[in-house]
Amino acid sequence: MAELQQLQVQEVVDSVVKSLERENIRKMQGLTFRCSASCCEDSQASMQQVHQCIERCHALLAQAQALVTSELEKFQDRLARCTMHCNDKAKDSIDAGSKELQVKRQLESCVTKCVDDHMHLIPTMTKKMKESLLSIGKRSLCNWPSELTAGIYLKRNKTFCLLSDVYEEIKVGSKFEACVTCLWTLVPLRFNPRK
Repeated sequence: MAELQQLQVQEVVDSVVKSLERENIRKMQGLTFRCSASCCEDSQASMQQVHQCIERCHALLAQAQALVTSELEKFQDRLARCTMHCNDKAKDSIDAGSKELQVKRQLESCVTKCVDDHMHLIPTMTKKMKESLLSIGKRSLCNWPSELTAGIYLKRNKTFCLLSDVYEEIKVGSKFEACVTCLWTLVPLRFNPRK
């Protein structure tokens, strides 16, 4: 692939990855690590129970990271296949006796079309990943062991609520969207802020 086009694609993909990390993955990491820390606070749990609890906390974050990696790999593979096809056509043209300058122009034109076509796929790919990550993020809170939600207050702006109350609402499905959407900006506290 021509160097300039490769740089162009890489910059856009890097921007997408940074956006996903900042807006989605980082928030899930925060929830995951707070969940894991809560597992370690149970002095009555056995070592195996703590380990299983931590694994449950990390499962959906790992799924989210795998999803992003998989989508990006598929995108790169498609782009590589397209440029490989351009190289094959150029080789066939040389074998058929075409002039080198003509083949070089044909190759550059083909690669540019590959890049342009794939650049147009990036917004759709990004939207799909964000929707999938949001869905996983909603489940990540539901994945918390219910005993860990007791006593954790959540704060959004100046409003406080018990995580266990929100967790129960999510489990039974009431106010699911509103609850989980606000959770992305909530900060867990281990004391009663209402006192």
